[in-house]
Amino acid sequence: QVQLVESGGGLVQAGGSLRLSCAASGRTVSYAMGWFRQAPGKEREFVAAITWTGGTTYYADSVKGRFTISRDNTKNTMYLQMNNLSPEDTAVYYCAARLGSTSYYVKEDDYNYWGQGTQVTVSS
Repeated sequence: QVQLVESGGGLVQAGGSLRLSCAASGRTVSYAMGWFRQAPGKEREFVAAITWTGGTTYYADSVKGRFTISRDNTKNTMYLQMNNLSPEDTAVYYCAARLGSTSYYVKEDDYNYWGQGTQVTVSS
């Protein structure tokens, strides 16, 4: 079992930055992680993914070059640095984990555990 808790969301102006964190507890050995988001009236969508070692990352085209996913396994924490934010980035951001994997995943169904979400609002 893994418990995930996101933090770092908030209100920011367009062009600004935020850093989200996702703290994991429980069985914190060898798990892939990712970030997803859900905007009002839309389905949840993939944002970024990272392997257990952090050596490989993958991004949705919409955030590539602006967002950076990383993790610190000594702290059991994953991060999402978001720069040059736009109103289109407004959404609830969720972190997800898949146990027992050294790969990365972009589909919701590939993840076993989810956090409760943190709201990111970007004003124009």
